[in-house]
Amino acid sequence: MQPASKSILIVDDDQAVLRLLRGLLQSEYRLAEATSGEQALEMLPSFRPDLTMLDVMMPGIDGHETCRRIRSSPFGHGSQVIMVSAHSSREEQARAYDAGADDYVVKPFDPHEVRSRVRLHFRLRGALESIASATRDGSPRLGTTEQVSVQDVAHAHDVTVAALTKVAEFRDAETGEHLVRMRSYTQILAEELGRYGPYADEIDERFLDDLYRASPLHDIGKVGISDAILLKRGALNPGEFETMKQHSTLGANILDHVAFGAPGVSFLRMAAAVARFHHERFDGSGYPAGLVGTETPLPARIVALADAFDAITSARPYKDPLPADAARRILERDSGSHFDPVVVEAFLARFDTVVSVQKQIEDRPPLVIGANSLLPEQLAALGG
Repeated sequence: MQPASKSILIVDDDQAVLRLLRGLLQSEYRLAEATSGEQALEMLPSFRPDLTMLDVMMPGIDGHETCRRIRSSPFGHGSQVIMVSAHSSREEQARAYDAGADDYVVKPFDPHEVRSRVRLHFRLRGALESIASATRDGSPRLGTTEQVSVQDVAHAHDVTVAALTKVAEFRDAETGEHLVRMRSYTQILAEELGRYGPYADEIDERFLDDLYRASPLHDIGKVGISDAILLKRGALNPGEFETMKQHSTLGANILDHVAFGAPGVSFLRMAAAVARFHHERFDGSGYPAGLVGTETPLPARIVALADAFDAITSARPYKDPLPADAARRILERDSGSHFDPVVVEAFLARFDTVVSVQKQIEDRPPLVIGANSLLPEQLAALGG
C-alpha cells in the first residue's frame, strides 16, 4: 500500500464521480476535493497535491485551462495530472497532453485500472524525483547535505533509469531485452557518427553518456496508454494507432516536468526530446510535429533507426521477426525518407557489430501483466 503521505486532489463537478474516486483512493492516499477549476487553483498553495485527477468539462474554466495553470503555478508544477473525461477521441486526448497532462482516463472507467494507473504514476514520480534529489544546482549530491562523487551520482541516475524502464516494461508487450539492445545499438551508431562526418562535432563523451541513459526511456509514455490498446494481440486499427501515437507527447511531458526541477541533469533534457521526436521521419511525414531533416534532434534520429531495426528483427504478437539482412535492406530503402541518410551510413558501416549484439541479447518470453494486475508489492519490487 502506498504511504498515506501521498496526496491527490480530485477535481470534478459530478458528485457521483467524486464519491467513486474517494472510495477507490482514500485508503491509500491523502485526498482533497474540488468541484471547479477555480476552487482547485485556490487550494494549491495549502494542499500542494502530488497528483491531480482533473475533469475536463466543468463550469467556469475547463480542465485544459486548469491544467495549464497548475503547470505554471509554483505550487502545482510538480504535480502529475491525470485528465478524466467522457470523451475518448484522439483529438480530445491530444488537447489534454498539449495542456500538460500526464495521462488521460475515459469515463466510465474501470476502478481497478484507475487504482493501478495512479500507483504507476506515483512509482514514476518517485523514480524521477530520485534523479532530482541526486543533483542540486548542478552539484552532485545524493541528499541535502552529503556531498558525493560524480561516480555516485552517475550510479544513482543509472539505478533510476533502470527503475523507470522496469515500469514501462511491465506495461508493454516488448521485452526488457529490447531496451538493452536499443541502448547498445544507439551507442554503436553514436560512436560511429562521432568518428567523422557532419555530426562529429556534436558527439562527445557527454553526448554518449546522456544517450546511454536517455535511449531506454524513449517509450516511457506508454505507461499512459490503456491496456486494451497497449496489449492488443494483432495490428491496431486506425483509431487505436492514433491513440498510441500520443505516447510520444505523454512521455515528453513526464520527462520535461522532472527536467525542469533538475536543471543539472542533462540526460533528462535529451530523454524528453527523444521521447517526443523518435517517431519523426526525415521527409517530414512522421509525428507528432512533422519535423523535416535535421529539425529532429540528432539523438532522436539515432534512436529512430535503432528502434526500427530492433522492431523489424523481433517477434511481436502481430508479426514474425525478419532476419538482420532483410532489416538492413529495409533501412537502406528508407534512407532519406524515414531515416537520416548519415545515420543509415553509420549503421551500414557497423552492421556486423550491430548483428553481433543482436545475437548476444536474445529475447526471453515477455512478462506482460498490464496496469490492472500491477500490485503495490510488484511496484515495490521494481526498485522502489
